[in-house]
Amino acid sequence: MAEGNGELLDDINQKADDRGDGERTEDYPKLLEYGLDKKVAGKLDEIYKTGKLAHAELDERALDALKEFPVEGALNVLGQFLESNLEHVSNKSAYLCGVMKTYRQKSRASQQGVPAPATAVQVKGPDEDKIKKILERTGYTLDVTTGQRKYGGPPPDWEGNVPGNGCEVFCGKIPKDMYEDELIPLFENCGTIWDLRLMMDPMTGTNRGYAFVTFTNRDAAVNAVRQLNDFEIRKGKKIGVTISFNNHRLFVGNIPKNRDRDELIEEFSKHAPGLYEVIIYSSPDDKKKNRGFCFLEYESHKAASLAKRRLGTGRIKVWGCDIIVDWADPQEEPDEQTMSKVKVLYVRNLTQDVTEEKLKEQFEQYGKVERVKKIKDYAFIHFEDRDSAVEAMRGLNGKEIGASNIEVSLAKPPSDKKKKEEILRARERRMMQMMQARPGLVGNLSPTHPSMMSLTPMRLPGARMPLRTPIPREYVVGKRKFDGGHQNPADVKRRYPSGLIGNGGSWGSLPLPQQPLGTNGEQWYMDTFSAWS
Repeated sequence: MAEGNGELLDDINQKADDRGDGERTEDYPKLLEYGLDKKVAGKLDEIYKTGKLAHAELDERALDALKEFPVEGALNVLGQFLESNLEHVSNKSAYLCGVMKTYRQKSRASQQGVPAPATAVQVKGPDEDKIKKILERTGYTLDVTTGQRKYGGPPPDWEGNVPGNGCEVFCGKIPKDMYEDELIPLFENCGTIWDLRLMMDPMTGTNRGYAFVTFTNRDAAVNAVRQLNDFEIRKGKKIGVTISFNNHRLFVGNIPKNRDRDELIEEFSKHAPGLYEVIIYSSPDDKKKNRGFCFLEYESHKAASLAKRRLGTGRIKVWGCDIIVDWADPQEEPDEQTMSKVKVLYVRNLTQDVTEEKLKEQFEQYGKVERVKKIKDYAFIHFEDRDSAVEAMRGLNGKEIGASNIEVSLAKPPSDKKKKEEILRARERRMMQMMQARPGLVGNLSPTHPSMMSLTPMRLPGARMPLRTPIPREYVVGKRKFDGGHQNPADVKRRYPSGLIGNGGSWGSLPLPQQPLGTNGEQWYMDTFSAWS
């Protein structure tokens, strides 16, 4: 067998010499045996000989993708790969897959008549000498993929915990020709960097206009916002910096209403790992039924992102239902000082037979109640003083009133109406895009279902007009975020600046337990999902 392989290699080398290609490497027969076209195998072998890539660095995923590619396309991809700067690429197989993905996207766009994205600036790349000096000084690593350039994570000899929520900042409006050699020194002045991830656009070769910087502690992140938000990084170019939070929660719509929490956990655990909690809300009319949607809580953003990709393909049905999957919307979290003044309680899980009079009777055991307002299966209890409200919360939380055990908590101050409307409009746009991409989906959904929210007018309490947004050109509504006009949907939905979610990272509660803003009646109460049940 060994002699036979030797004769095959000699024969291949002889033919290569006849064509003027030179001698092949010992890995060339492996490529042919794997099923690659001779031209593609030859081009890959040439790359092997340059030393930029070794056969051992390619995994089956990359080889399979090359095998499925048209020959001409595969040769073009390998040519682009050869011209790429691979100095900081740790996973060359994944990088090659990224080049192939970008090539497919460009080819598909060209076939559909979509003009190629224009680069506003000349792609000149980072200053490699500066980067080398930074890496030598800090001992950090730099890992480059087609989608991002990641510096650090964790720092050398790090022995502490992984940074939690509040340690990361979002930096937007970054000039498209700027790289980490200019960003790192800027953010180092604010505190110790855990990692810096500059998001790249593989279609243009420039950055996307934004980055994420994680610090080893929250104080450094707060310091970065204080020092660098609206900082003029170049003449006439100011960056925006704000706190960023991970999202671990997905919204899933159009689930069967007769399924309980345990059944949902069992079903959704089949499709992606890392699921540890399912949150459902009971129907006001029938406590044994859910409202047709749920929230899936995952152990990490990475696990949630994987689940979203798998569940959102349109090919997965849950008990025969076409589901809608999206990131859970953020909910504003007030700071401790604000919550310390709250004297309004939020009560949920109420049955229909529980009236406002009955609630007032129960809660007045703990102090004077100024007002009770019940909305569907939840209510707001307004106390005259805070101490009475806290005492009532401790005394009645979990107690049975009517036919169910109620949940009592302090109501949160109202969200800014403009921010609220912007979140709702963003959700509407995503739903419309999702339904346009899956035209057969609309016929399978109930008009009163949450996923049909973009087609059903929703009135915010106190608003003059319903929040119904006509489909704008290219789905652009309101002001653009400070990412230079280029949004990466995965990251934009994953992380919301502190301007949207305040000081916390709570996601997708139902409903928003709001305390009164003033004395203007229904403006006091906001039920995010009033049109969803």
